[in-house]
Amino acid sequence: MAISKDLIASIFLLCLVLVHQVESQRILSNGGVASSNIPRINCGGACAARCGLSKRPNLCQRICGTCCFRCNCVPPGTYGNFAACPCYASLTTRNNKRKCP
Repeated sequence: MAISKDLIASIFLLCLVLVHQVESQRILSNGGVASSNIPRINCGGACAARCGLSKRPNLCQRICGTCCFRCNCVPPGTYGNFAACPCYASLTTRNNKRKCP
């Protein structure tokens, strides 16, 4: 039983699509940057400083950590300063409210 050329071509194209999908996910997980040599910031420390005066510090740090992981930055101070980290400021909830504290 011989394998047809169409089957081989289909398998090859499927492999290319899978490789493309994996590479796209890797790029998205790096905040839109393809290089994995970019140093990651200490999200725990940055978010602890950002959420230090929050009424709900555990919730604030959890949300801040998610935003920090995606953007690799946290604005300075305890509130505002979103211009220092545009990616952090651009993340929104389903209701188009700012996600990150």
